[in-house]
Amino acid sequence: MMTVTERIITIAICAFATMFTRFLPFLVFPEKKPTPKYITYLGKALPSAIFAMLIVYCLRNVELVGGNNGIPEALAIIVTCALYFWRRQMLLPIAGGTISYMLLVQLVF
Repeated sequence: MMTVTERIITIAICAFATMFTRFLPFLVFPEKKPTPKYITYLGKALPSAIFAMLIVYCLRNVELVGGNNGIPEALAIIVTCALYFWRRQMLLPIAGGTISYMLLVQLVF
């Protein structure tokens, strides 16, 4: 169990780390200077790479031979894609895909 002092120190460190990581890009790349080309490239390339890694991570334990053959996962992916192409937003497909997957796993499969 942490003492009150340890809790306060922990909260202060977490708050400092959060503020530091939020303010660091503005300090490193001021508005008056042009952004380096490699940072611009990373800003364009990393979102797709991160989503690809998330897809691989989420589907790594899907068994196509046994169990339910990945049916709830496939249906949730279809719902997610359909919601994205319908509204072109991020939060609706993420929430809709997650909710549909959880409902399928809990109630159907």
